Amino acid sequence: MSQPTDASARYRQIAADLLKQIAAQEYKDGASLPSESELASRYDVSRGTIRQAFAKLRGDGVIASRQGARRVVVASPRVQSFDELYSFSRWARATGDLPASRTVALELRTATTEECKQLDLEEGSRVYHLTRVRLLGGEPVMIERTAYVEKVGAVLPGIALDSESITDRLDELGVVLHSADHTIDALAATAADARLLGVRPRTPLLRERRRTADPAGMPIEWSDDRWRSDAIAFSVRNTRDVSSLLKRGSPQP
Repeated sequence: MSQPTDASARYRQIAADLLKQIAAQEYKDGASLPSESELASRYDVSRGTIRQAFAKLRGDGVIASRQGARRVVVASPRVQSFDELYSFSRWARATGDLPASRTVALELRTATTEECKQLDLEEGSRVYHLTRVRLLGGEPVMIERTAYVEKVGAVLPGIALDSESITDRLDELGVVLHSADHTIDALAATAADARLLGVRPRTPLLRERRRTADPAGMPIEWSDDRWRSDAIAFSVRNTRDVSSLLKRGSPQP
């Protein structure tokens, strides 16, 4: 059978061929596809034609591209449930992933107005602020920017932040992260976010803002976590048993 000569038909044929290989598990979830130059040589076309094929697969949600890296097959997003309060490391291990961290900065500084509000601190109080990139299977999936009240954060310099779980270490010291309030929304990646996650600026991210307290209800940490939206989905379970509206009484029929 003769090969199509029309450029449009050619890139579509290549995209269909790659999709067939992905469906056959020749390239599994999370696997990198060959480079543009490799595929251009294999199919005897220009790199521009390969880029068109990649663009079609990306538009169909089959692959993703990260700055400075090869295109990868999009895996089904991991699901994080809020039924229980887990640390990132414990949740990742429970899902069969290998968690890791890359510390960007740890500093003791004056709390911002928002941090004072969320952590019930006096103006001028200090917090330990930690910025880390969290990884699963070696891939950056989330930026964690967390402010800790000073008396708790003081232990952070003594923790191997890139290999230890802060939550587990605090548990050992008798500091229990007992409950958390979560606010989830979407936003576009800033230039700093994009650099840390290896994505393009303005890529859609999922943001989870979290205030965590001890068993007495005293705030311990306030965090702004930004997740790659292709890497995570959130699961929330509700029940009418705890509905404040029902507790007030429902109108009788």
